[in-house]
Amino acid sequence: MLSELSFDLETLRSGYLAGRFTPAEVVAEARRRAGGGRPVWIAMTDNAPAATFDAAKPLSGIPFAVKDNIDVAGMETTAGCPAYAYRAERTAVAVQRLLEAGAVLIGKTNLDQFATGLVGVRSPYGACGSVFDETYVSGGSSSGSAVAVGKGMVTFALGTDTAGSGRVPAAFNNLVGLKATKGVVPASGVVPACRTLDCVTVFALTCGDAAAVLEVAGGFDETDAYSRPRRVAAQPWAVGAFRFGVPQRELLQFFGDAEAEALYWRAVAQLEALGGTRVEIDFQGFRESAELLYAGPWVSERLAAISSFVAAQAEAMHPVVRQIIQGASRYSAQDGFEAEYKLAALRRRTEAEWRKMDVMLLPTTGTIYKIAAVEADPIRLNTNLGYYTNFVNLLDLAAVAVPAGFRGNGLPFGVTLMGPAFCEQGLLEMGDRLHRAQGRHLGGTMARLSETPAMAAAAVPPGCVAVAVVGAHLSGMPLNGQLTERGAKLLRTTRTAGHYRFYALPGTTPPKPGLVRTEGAVGQGIEVEVWAMPVEHYGSFVALVPAPLSIGSLVLEDGSTVQGFLCEPYAAAGATEITALGGWRSYMATLAKPAR
Repeated sequence: MLSELSFDLETLRSGYLAGRFTPAEVVAEARRRAGGGRPVWIAMTDNAPAATFDAAKPLSGIPFAVKDNIDVAGMETTAGCPAYAYRAERTAVAVQRLLEAGAVLIGKTNLDQFATGLVGVRSPYGACGSVFDETYVSGGSSSGSAVAVGKGMVTFALGTDTAGSGRVPAAFNNLVGLKATKGVVPASGVVPACRTLDCVTVFALTCGDAAAVLEVAGGFDETDAYSRPRRVAAQPWAVGAFRFGVPQRELLQFFGDAEAEALYWRAVAQLEALGGTRVEIDFQGFRESAELLYAGPWVSERLAAISSFVAAQAEAMHPVVRQIIQGASRYSAQDGFEAEYKLAALRRRTEAEWRKMDVMLLPTTGTIYKIAAVEADPIRLNTNLGYYTNFVNLLDLAAVAVPAGFRGNGLPFGVTLMGPAFCEQGLLEMGDRLHRAQGRHLGGTMARLSETPAMAAAAVPPGCVAVAVVGAHLSGMPLNGQLTERGAKLLRTTRTAGHYRFYALPGTTPPKPGLVRTEGAVGQGIEVEVWAMPVEHYGSFVALVPAPLSIGSLVLEDGSTVQGFLCEPYAAAGATEITALGGWRSYMATLAKPAR
């Protein structure tokens, strides 16, 4: 029955391919689930989807929603403020890309007005509650987007994130929240909050679904002055062992929520079980960066975005939002520069911590609050929810929020994996493993996470080249430092295919072997180590390789091909063949034996 259908991407796509249902039927079901609309929805679309499934389009027939500070041509953009509303002439670039990939827009969702808040209650369209208990906040400002996904109304939804709005609602609704690096997803067609920091984000049921949406929506947009060409940072830690940072205990804050604290430490233990090594870091620099966002001149960007509206119709704004944005007028240009200087110093301080860790694992929030409590104390409690989120865009980090269990009262808890810019792929793969180590259901639905496909880990870590070493670059050998000083990481020890001969080259310092591909040769293969080398350092490494050695395509025993050390055949003429020994370590061991 369609009423029981899970809306995760794989279930829908496989169902379309098998002919079990059509996009028109799924979209009709999505509209039925959306019901009367508010407070989750501000506006619904009336366009009908294509009646047939197009397998060539990666998101064909997939229902989605967008936060109502993102433009859709022909629809009003309200940013959560009816007096501000305008009819958009063009569709935001990220949304247009999704539509062209076959996704079907169901409607526009509620938000904290002008994307100012982490609670989801600062809206004239009504307060959104958590899908697990509507007396608790859903998280904001992307409240409606998260609830629409959490309730299974759509497969994914776009939100925005300046201070944590793409992550906090994910935690409160048992979802994945992807906040990619600033500029990776274009923000043209988005009502700015803080234009230099704003990110378009993805709420999804799984990390794999979020990755699929990012693949479509991301990419450079020349019409967005803050768009950045998408690249993949070196993430050698994405395969195998890795180091993850946790703050000193005295800087962790759970605001009296003992169950949240216990769930965080459970997530730490689970990440260790997945191959991680916990590293305690100095979190103070991150905290001081976070405090700059609202207790500093960056709040002036919120005023700059809507200054003419504030001057003309401030009384039409939500009182808490008005208080925050009008308060920005007290900052001067001098304040702005002084804050930039402080942020630069803090960024340098936090860079030292990134040399200790590959990723950071934090609670997404330290606690969750009832709607009534937030309405009674709106500023302080909202500030508490940003304790672990406000610094991320200021420090140009990528982040993936994932579910991390439930409190005894049935409310969800979440953690966030963070890393340097452009490491979304590795974070998503690691986040998927962590999610599956503890997750059961998708959002607030009864669909099971275990029935969705896990993300396939890349054979070679993102942003890296697989390089096979066979002699002096092996672990513990004299030239291994040429790998490690470039951030390379050992992936595995294996053997070459059988058609290689192996030689000890004369007159080399330190001693080096030569590996020569010889057609017709049959053997057991030669032992090699395969290392993941960051792409940006690969050229400088290759430049160190002396003749007669070279780097070329090397076939391994499993038939796969990697880059690796080879030797020009002419050098074998004066060399000692050591193929029968099977590897350089075995040969070096013969040299170390005392003569008899």
